[in-house]
Amino acid sequence: MVIRPQSSAAGVLALLTEHEPLLKQHALNTLISLVPQFWAEISEHIALIEALYESPDLPVEAHNSAALLASKVYYYLEEYDEALTFALGAGSAFQPDSSIPGDEEYIETLISKAIDRYIEARAGEQSGTLAKVDPRLQDIIESIFFHCIQNGEYKQAIGIALESHRLEIIQQLYEKTNDSSLLAYSMEAVLDNHFPLSYRDQVLNFLYPLFPSPTIDSKSPYIHSLTRLLVTLSNPTLTVALLISLVPGEKLVAYQLAFDLVEGGAQDFLETVRNDLPMGDEVSSPIFERLRKILGGRESVKLYLEFLKKNNRADLLILKHTKDSLEPRSSVYHNAVTFQNAFMHAGTTSDTFLRDNLDWLSFASNWSKFTATAALGVIHKGNFEQGMTILGPYLPGENGGENNLAGAAYSEGGALYGLGLVNAGVGSISSGVGGRTVEDYLRNILKAAQGEVVQHGAALGLGIAGMGGRNVEAYDDLKQTLFTDTAVGGEAAGYAMGLIMLGTGGSTYANEMLAYARETHHEKIIRGLAIGLAFLYFGRQDQADEIAKELLAEKDPILRYGGVYTLALAYAGTPNNDAVRRLLHTAVSDTSDDVRRAAVTALSFLLFKNPRQVPRIVQLLSESYNPHVRCGATLALGIACAGTGLQDAIEILEPMTKDSVDFVRQGAFIALGMILVQQSDASSPSLASIRATYAKIVGDKHEDPMARFGAALGQSFLDAGGRNVTISLQSRAGTKNTSAIVGMVMFCQFWYWYPLAHCASLAFQPTGIIGLTEDLKPPKFDFISNAKPSLFAYPSSMNPPKKETTAKLTTAVLSTTAKVKARERRKAASEDAAENCKTDLPLGELRKEGDVEMKSEEVPSARHGDVSPINDSISNLPESQSSEIKTANKRKEPSWESLPNFSRVTPAQFQYVVFPPNSRYQPVRPVSAREPAIKAGKGVAGTQKPTHPEKYAGGGGILLLVDERPGEPQEFIELSTVVPPAPQVAPAGEAGATTSVARSERNIALDPNGPEAELPEPFEYRFDSDDA
Repeated sequence: MVIRPQSSAAGVLALLTEHEPLLKQHALNTLISLVPQFWAEISEHIALIEALYESPDLPVEAHNSAALLASKVYYYLEEYDEALTFALGAGSAFQPDSSIPGDEEYIETLISKAIDRYIEARAGEQSGTLAKVDPRLQDIIESIFFHCIQNGEYKQAIGIALESHRLEIIQQLYEKTNDSSLLAYSMEAVLDNHFPLSYRDQVLNFLYPLFPSPTIDSKSPYIHSLTRLLVTLSNPTLTVALLISLVPGEKLVAYQLAFDLVEGGAQDFLETVRNDLPMGDEVSSPIFERLRKILGGRESVKLYLEFLKKNNRADLLILKHTKDSLEPRSSVYHNAVTFQNAFMHAGTTSDTFLRDNLDWLSFASNWSKFTATAALGVIHKGNFEQGMTILGPYLPGENGGENNLAGAAYSEGGALYGLGLVNAGVGSISSGVGGRTVEDYLRNILKAAQGEVVQHGAALGLGIAGMGGRNVEAYDDLKQTLFTDTAVGGEAAGYAMGLIMLGTGGSTYANEMLAYARETHHEKIIRGLAIGLAFLYFGRQDQADEIAKELLAEKDPILRYGGVYTLALAYAGTPNNDAVRRLLHTAVSDTSDDVRRAAVTALSFLLFKNPRQVPRIVQLLSESYNPHVRCGATLALGIACAGTGLQDAIEILEPMTKDSVDFVRQGAFIALGMILVQQSDASSPSLASIRATYAKIVGDKHEDPMARFGAALGQSFLDAGGRNVTISLQSRAGTKNTSAIVGMVMFCQFWYWYPLAHCASLAFQPTGIIGLTEDLKPPKFDFISNAKPSLFAYPSSMNPPKKETTAKLTTAVLSTTAKVKARERRKAASEDAAENCKTDLPLGELRKEGDVEMKSEEVPSARHGDVSPINDSISNLPESQSSEIKTANKRKEPSWESLPNFSRVTPAQFQYVVFPPNSRYQPVRPVSAREPAIKAGKGVAGTQKPTHPEKYAGGGGILLLVDERPGEPQEFIELSTVVPPAPQVAPAGEAGATTSVARSERNIALDPNGPEAELPEPFEYRFDSDDA
């Protein structure tokens, strides 16, 4: 007998109206299994089902069945809140871990809704706005936690615990597993997602004591996480306590932690830690002194400066091509070459190009001279010891008096700006003139300066040097300059006020700056104050919502422009959905093109930790009808995806290099340079074609000036820092790189003021491995890169242009002339024959006119190998020799390479770097914060292509090394400290009048009356005959 399928639930539904409770209970249990098929029919009786749930006449099991039935009906009606409410009332009938076929989607949806409701209820309970959580909901969540822990799904449990403020769950998980990676995951989850600042700090303070203390024996696997935690909290008490606990037993770990803190810590935080460190006893005193020295920041910068000098691979032919192609009399083109030279040699202290092109340099006038002088600060960035000496010839006098030479004020202002770039972020530590700090020197110049150009340079230099220092006196000096109401000086003062008070979020400062911005009529001052306000609220998140909302509602588009950056910097590095939504709304709705362009660009400061999301978000904006929106999309891609080589971003930008609007093409060229920095031809197939496009655009005289300017900047980003730096808005520990974010915001203002483009150098991060012993000296050692050398090789240098040879044209010969010459040749030949008959020479030795002298074939040289004279092949050679030559021709590229200390290692390469187990020196922490691509051995990853990291978190940098063989003698790398003097430029109006400068990489005396160099020591030359 065939069972006929049920076509209706009417019969079962009729049982719900029976008087017998057992029949009703049977009907409810039967309908639960029929809901997926007949939910529409059952939903017509939902009121009856709810009445049965509330009826006191039914047993508990029937109540639970009625609640479960109602829950499933509401689920199919997509009334999920009602479904969850009845599910909570179903008691034991609702099983969150049920595996009944067909119920999987229902269970999953209700669990998700239960978690959301629980999180909301816990938030209300924490704030005091709601009563205690429903116990039934609490039971479901507890069962979810139990299920996750039993199945090893710890990360899901951590996510729910963080959202619901159940931090004790994280502690239970750690005590159960003793796995520090769960603590690191919890920390990253709370930092990389949007949580209120107060709760974020609460979680970090809870996690900190759970982390095990780093030791040399454990290789400190989570020291990156610990560093990020300390930098985020910026709590000097916790940091000092940790450093003290590591001294003296784990002093190498303490040194390593100090170097890592310097890369991401704010200046005022590091200064407090330095001052709070104890003096120590006889044993610990030298260690604490070294820690203070490291935390000052100068040690790190000096080591990276040495790294950039040693590995400088800047291609001067690219600069020469740009200089020869761009007209130096145009200030735009002169600035383009200046920026290209500055960025390509950033931090290398190499001013060879300037020395070799003093005639070109003499064309700089007015603000071009200002920019060219400030470029010395980029080239010598971090050279604290020689900064004042190098820029000394251009700096104004101590009294700030004006120089009467034409154009001297621009050189003086540029030198002050450059001095700030040299001492970026450490101006309160670096020594200036007479033992004072650079910050004090710039303050004195600012107060004494009368001209707005010198004020402009001094204010910019002071802001960059004292970035984040929170020096109230410097802020007051800048405020006095602002109140002079000069457009040029006031603009720089506005930027600098925000830089000095970076991230303070002080309402007093904000009110002062906003009030003056509303009063003044100078657009430049308003713009400077608008960006200064954004700096003021850097990293303040929800504390900046009110001021950002106020600025975005202003009538003045420049203040709305500042509101966009205020919102972006407040949530920098936190992909806050609300902030992204507000920026996207502004990008498509604001009436000002500048504000719309800024809103799109500002997305990059929110999303730079998730670069793969950015192309998807801005793709439609890159196709906008508004060219300003398209331009903003190019910069957003460039800044957020910088250094990743992300192909999705390149595919969007490449068509935009052919856009009909010049400034869109300019933005596309700049962005491509940022994205492809430190990429190789093997890792990025687009690199060669983009380099060729840059050369073509720069050399095309018919191309728009803005596009050529952008191509020159893009070229310089590709080869920035002698090809040894990347552009990253994150530190190696994964924290926000404050100086890099500030530098990129300032760079974006080049749209209005070209000299601000120099600030892009603040985002340059050297990529290398610098190993140090406990004495902070770099030893000689090698490490292994388990990848093909071509994947991370330096790009090949530009080939010099070939000399064109002019072919001689064949002279036309008339027929009559040819006949005459033929008769003359026959006559001469007959005369020669008669003469030869009188000689005794054999006939064979007589040479007729027109005969060609036969030359013997050249013997193939040994360097070409043994080649057959018969068919120019190797087939007839001995078999052994033939096989050797074939093997040499087919030799494959090695799958690994050995690199010495102070070598360049790109961010994508860090995961392939290993220290051989038998190496004398071993690092105290992992080389990379990411999982290594290989575990051990050489060449294992040689055939793999580099993976572009989602996050540039951790890798390389300065590594403290453990000496496994302390008794053996050590070899150290010599560090050079002497730098060449700065090239001198004639004042404007005296082009061609230059000071003679020695073209040498060492500092030599230029005074003809100075002492002569010593004679070389006598030596004896051994001739070749002496060896016989």
